[in-house]
Amino acid sequence: MTTTIPAKKKATFNTLTVTGVRKLTEDSVEVSFAVPAELQEDYNYIPGQYVALRAEINGQEVRRSYSICDVPRDGVIRVAIKRDRGGIFSTWANEELEPGTQMDVMNPQGAFTSKTHLTGLNNPEAVREELEKLDHPHLVAVAAGSGITPIMAIAQTVLAESPETTFELIFANKGGGDVMFAEEIGDLKDKYPNRFAVHHVLSREQRVNPLFSGRIDAEKLQTLLDNVVRTENVDEWFLCGPFELVQLVRDELSGRAVDEKNVRYELFTTGKPTGNQNQSGRRVEADPEGNNVEITFQLDGLSGSVTSPVSAHESLLNAALRVRSDVPFACAGGVCGTCRAKVTEGEVEMDENYALEADEVAAGYVLTCQSHATTPNVSLNFDA
Repeated sequence: MTTTIPAKKKATFNTLTVTGVRKLTEDSVEVSFAVPAELQEDYNYIPGQYVALRAEINGQEVRRSYSICDVPRDGVIRVAIKRDRGGIFSTWANEELEPGTQMDVMNPQGAFTSKTHLTGLNNPEAVREELEKLDHPHLVAVAAGSGITPIMAIAQTVLAESPETTFELIFANKGGGDVMFAEEIGDLKDKYPNRFAVHHVLSREQRVNPLFSGRIDAEKLQTLLDNVVRTENVDEWFLCGPFELVQLVRDELSGRAVDEKNVRYELFTTGKPTGNQNQSGRRVEADPEGNNVEITFQLDGLSGSVTSPVSAHESLLNAALRVRSDVPFACAGGVCGTCRAKVTEGEVEMDENYALEADEVAAGYVLTCQSHATTPNVSLNFDA
């Protein structure tokens, strides 16, 4: 049996106008972009997807990916940006970004979505029909910090469009003042008192129930899954946050025989220094002695080629960017999947992969930001 991998929407940037910057917490903002009528088809999205933002800050092009935090609506895209310590883009967005600013916004990407895969914007009927196939579906999310962002879009959509669905959220933060979308979460509790539940776990605040105080470690997670969330009754899981927490939950669910097909996860960072987030085709020259790799690729129907010295151990993304500045990428850390391409000739090795599904890898897809050629000739197809 041959597995068919669906082609992802071509990643392209368009210039959109910021229409609102709303403070969520002391260190986070919600940013709204207007989507003109002629671009709405390109910005159809499934709850849980992200967009990449591109801006010039202090003379430097900076790209970052942020999850869409709202249910699909005509004419608007909303993302939440939490300030990272030392983060160039997130600091700028929290301190200087204002309505009227024009910014390059990539069309929505990503596979951190429910089993219901919609093909168009505002298609609640499809959500409802898919979820009605299940008997009172129960969805659970485990999020930490800004990991709540895509969860908000998913939770609001399924609760609104499927009256039989229940949704439970375990949400970890340092303190009450750090809870992003606190008001919106409260609104969901009021609107769906019998179908939505949230369990706040605060690492630096003492709560009445000690189970909800402190960091979520292996022991606390086991207790939560034994006494708060009944694992055997969950139809689908959504995990989003730092690498350590997401991996902890994945391992625990695997140990409880939860089918990995029912566990969706997304990382905002791996927690590992990559040193290449501003990858833009750094200068590399071919080896005059001829110890090189020949890389050819297809992008937007056009062919390109570049020679890369073996000694540079250059990523396929960096090599391609040296001859085509429009090669798609966002995080360059193996997390978002924007730079995905299919290897059609040769062999490569991939350092990290937190974005591709197992069937995609088996079909020959790689993250070019994390991949290096291991044969003299490699061919890629970014259009596949």
